[in-house]
Amino acid sequence: MCRRQGHLGRIGRGIDPLEGRRRLADRESVRVRLRSERGFGLIELLMAMVMLNIGILAIVAAFNSGMFALNRASKISTASALADSQMEQYRAITYNAIALDSTSLGTVDNTYKCDAALGASCPNSTAGEVSSSCSGSPLPNECVPSRNVTGADRKKYRVDTYILYTTPTNGRQLKVVTVVVRDGTTLSARPYARVTSTFDPSTG
Repeated sequence: MCRRQGHLGRIGRGIDPLEGRRRLADRESVRVRLRSERGFGLIELLMAMVMLNIGILAIVAAFNSGMFALNRASKISTASALADSQMEQYRAITYNAIALDSTSLGTVDNTYKCDAALGASCPNSTAGEVSSSCSGSPLPNECVPSRNVTGADRKKYRVDTYILYTTPTNGRQLKVVTVVVRDGTTLSARPYARVTSTFDPSTG
């Protein structure tokens, strides 16, 4: 190993000759560019403003979309709680008591009759639903086929209940309860929640 000027020498030329010399910051062309007072042209300014506006509009659109999604998620959560609460009322009564008031069924609107729980056509008949003469004023919630409620979020909802008979193959007759919760202000919109449960006579 050879030594040069007090430091270890290297075998070969290294990579320094292969690399170009770095541009010094004090070169004349660099100093002229840094000290130049030349500004943006009108076209460059307009292009910068357009790009800035596009970015701002994209951010605003993202915020609006996020707010809409959060609002709907909040309504779905409240509607699900209302549907579960309605279904719990049927679980708390006997099998024979699970029925809708026959008089109230005769006053339901087409939004109620056009639900898939009753069939594919629109409007469907409510004659196939399980009904009876409920007593009380006001009627118990488990007897009312359609009622308007105010959720915990102080928004309006409509709770529609469908009770139908079904008989499985080689089985006994059962009752199928379907609870649908809709937007109380826009009934034609897609329902927020739908819960279905089957009740067997053995439950009482």
